[in-house]
Amino acid sequence: MATPDQQTMDYYRRNAASFVASTVYASLEDSLARFTEILPVGAYVLDWGCGSGRDSLALRKQGFTVTSVDGSAAMAEEALIATGTNVRVESFADLSEVDAYDGIWASASLLHVKPQELPSVLQRAVCALTDGGVFYCSFKYGSFTGYRNGRWFTDLDEDALAALLEPCFKIKDLWQTADVRPGRGDEQWLNCLAIKR
Repeated sequence: MATPDQQTMDYYRRNAASFVASTVYASLEDSLARFTEILPVGAYVLDWGCGSGRDSLALRKQGFTVTSVDGSAAMAEEALIATGTNVRVESFADLSEVDAYDGIWASASLLHVKPQELPSVLQRAVCALTDGGVFYCSFKYGSFTGYRNGRWFTDLDEDALAALLEPCFKIKDLWQTADVRPGRGDEQWLNCLAIKR
């Protein structure tokens, strides 16, 4: 069963405030628009690994009912300070809801799950989504797996991500973007929108 990687959790405990400060104003407007345009009005959305709470806040402002979840208690506290977003502290492996969400937004979060654990984590997403539910995820682009700057990363390319998702999802769109944080534009991200089969 997937459990939080302790080294990664320790990183966020030590660096929660600075991480939130560096991400809370970074805009994912285009990716959010792609996600929200195919959600039903008033949809229930899980912001899975919500970090600073930035996207939870943006989704709420659009009229969606949002549940914000993060594995780090320190990040949850910082998200409340930065955005007023209450965050449920829970690991990916502990998601147990069934047919609860019309959409799951997993922006730059599942990349901390080790490759052998991703299938079981994704199965939890499948169970938590309603039929035809919308799933968004993003990973650093590439094939690297391991620790980078104190955190575990699983980087994926199109083929690797498609192989993970296609048993349970129909992929609607795959696209690359540059990192939106200042000075990080040379880092590439792989984004995916998929629909629960």
